[in-house]
Amino acid sequence: MRRLILAGALCALPLAACGGEAAEGDTMAEGEADEFLWPESVAAFGEGYPEAGDPCRRLGESAATSNWLDASAMLVGCPTAQQAEQLGGQIVDTVDGVTMVSIPMGDENAGMPEMQSPVASEDALVAGTNYNATTILSCGFDGGPPTQSCNAGIVRNWGEDGTHLIEVEKPDGRKRAIFLNGTEPYGADSAQADGSAGWDFETSRDGDRVTISYGPETYVIVDAMVTGG
Repeated sequence: MRRLILAGALCALPLAACGGEAAEGDTMAEGEADEFLWPESVAAFGEGYPEAGDPCRRLGESAATSNWLDASAMLVGCPTAQQAEQLGGQIVDTVDGVTMVSIPMGDENAGMPEMQSPVASEDALVAGTNYNATTILSCGFDGGPPTQSCNAGIVRNWGEDGTHLIEVEKPDGRKRAIFLNGTEPYGADSAQADGSAGWDFETSRDGDRVTISYGPETYVIVDAMVTGG
């Protein structure tokens, strides 16, 4: 069994007393971004954008974001409009306190010739979705075995070096993003809102099947789901 702990898991820390107040015009005091509770409505995932630990996060597919998802652009959400403006791109909406900005992939990849686009150009999308493939995988919740079935969408070559993304729709309608390096899962999105910021991420392989234990959640991914083989 391989045990991975998400290095970028968010945690709420008590703020140390500061000698001065935030400068006038600041939209968010230092440390406040770490306390921001991401609403389920925007399907935020990842450990920060553009770097792990940054206050903004990438956004997945939900009723609130579906109008702005585009295979040629990256949808990012920020706790403040000022943070969103600093990313470039086009601010498209504000939902539940999250300012959403659409960032063309051409801008994101400037000066990075080896970077892959979020969706491989040679891999067609499933009609009406932003996924290269859709599937049903075994899943379990509240510490139970993976005896339930969950709909999932796969984005191949979501990142560089063979990184893929699987977005799983849980029975309650919320979504869980799982990140894979090739066919090996290495992490999942976390949020303070559902308590997952402190969850351990563990995997075990049995042939072409990988079982993921993420806190009380369990997912089973077959290699062919990812590779399309």
